[in-house]
This record gives sequence, structure tokens and C-alpha cells, in this order.
Amino acid sequence: MECKNCHTNLRTDFSYCPDCGAKVIRNRITLKNLSFDIFERYFNLDNSFFKTFLHLFSKPEVVLRGYISGTRKKYLNPISYLGIALTLSGITVFLIKKFYASNIDFTGGSNNMNPEFAEKYSEFVFDYSSFMFLIYFPILAFPAYLLFNKIKYNFSEYIVVFIYIMAHYSIVTFPIGISTLIINPDYYVEMSKPLLGATLLYSIYVLQRLNRFSIKNLLWKSVIYLFLVVTIFFITIMGIMLILMLTGVFNLNDFAPVK
Repeated sequence: MECKNCHTNLRTDFSYCPDCGAKVIRNRITLKNLSFDIFERYFNLDNSFFKTFLHLFSKPEVVLRGYISGTRKKYLNPISYLGIALTLSGITVFLIKKFYASNIDFTGGSNNMNPEFAEKYSEFVFDYSSFMFLIYFPILAFPAYLLFNKIKYNFSEYIVVFIYIMAHYSIVTFPIGISTLIINPDYYVEMSKPLLGATLLYSIYVLQRLNRFSIKNLLWKSVIYLFLVVTIFFITIMGIMLILMLTGVFNLNDFAPVK
């Protein structure tokens, strides 16, 4: 028997090729093994998805320090965890566009917002939802790197921290979002606001578990951190809006309030 990937001769009892590491495939594709491969790919039980999920609540510093220090087997790696989060986010976006878009008020309850602007903005958010999700990483990581860095992580390592945090947020809030869409889609936008606030508090909780500041230091660092995150986020959104105006997606009339 030989490896189908690198053509190395294999013993019949090998499950993986010792040369290239590829899994040895002996059977034809069936519904059963296809289902197993999909489940293994997305939930990767060998790398303990459920352990990662639970420990990001109870001891996030162990998960994060483990991966950053080089322990890569005990927990699901951040890219795989992010992949699950983006898949669930994609399902939510699909359901909203397919079934619930007409029931959701994207103006946030504003009576004088231009509906054409609200429609264009919601379309942009749907079309680039993955990109909008990814820009949170540097926005959240940079102030944390400046303020919460007793452990002396570099900026890239803080990006890893927030990949875990934001992916965890997306996975945890997925059932909440789906339930809201089913029960009361009108409340979906309003529901996202407290969840985003909870994410910021969870971020501070994780940063504290990593760094272990005194209560006094934690409080003033948290206030400055939240201020910097909001400021950087506002500047980023304004920059995106400027680019969209320069490329013709929006025009000045879109921003005119409706009387």
C-alpha cells in the first residue's frame, strides 16, 4: 500500500503517512464517513473544541498562554476556532438576507434617518460581514497591547488573543441571534447592542486573567481601554465611509436626514 499524496510505501496498519502526515484513506466515501469528516473538520474533537469553548469561560489565560507559548495540541487553534465562528456568522447572515431582512429595522429606531442610506449600509454590512468582523481584531488588540501588557506580549500575540475572544463571542451569541430572529426579528438590532457591550467586558476579563492587575489599576486601564476602542472604531468607520463615498457607493444625499 502507498500514500495517495506522496506515494510513500506504507505498512498496512498505518493510519497516517509517516512522511507527509496525510491520513490514510482505505474506504470509499459514504454518507457516514462524509458526515464524520465534516464534523471532525469543524469541531475537531482531537483538538478539543468543547474543552476550548468551556475553558475560554473558566480559565482563558490557560488556553491563550498555551497556544502562544507553543502548546498546540490541547486546545483548538485560533484559526480553526475562527473558522467555526465565521461559518456560524455566515449562516446568520444568510438567514437574515433570505427570510428576515424586511422585518429588521437597520436604522436603529431613528425616525429621521434616510431609508436609502440604511438600505445601502445594511447591504454593505451583509456583503462584507466577514471583513467587518476581522477589523475588530486590530481595533481591540492595539489598545490592549498598549495598556494591558504586563506579560510583554507583542502585537501579533495580542491579535491571537482577540481572534480567540471574538470567535468565542460569535459562537456564544449564535444561538441567541437565531432565537431572536425566530421569536422577534424586530428586536435583532437592539439585541446586538448589549451583546457587544458584554463582549467588551469579557475582553477586559480575559486581559485581567492574563495580566493580574490590582483592582485600582484594572479600573483606570479599563476606562481608558474602552475610550480608545470606541475612538479607534469611530475613526475606522469614518474612514470606511469616506472610501465608500469616493468609490460612489454612497453620496452626500444619502446622509441627509428625512424630515
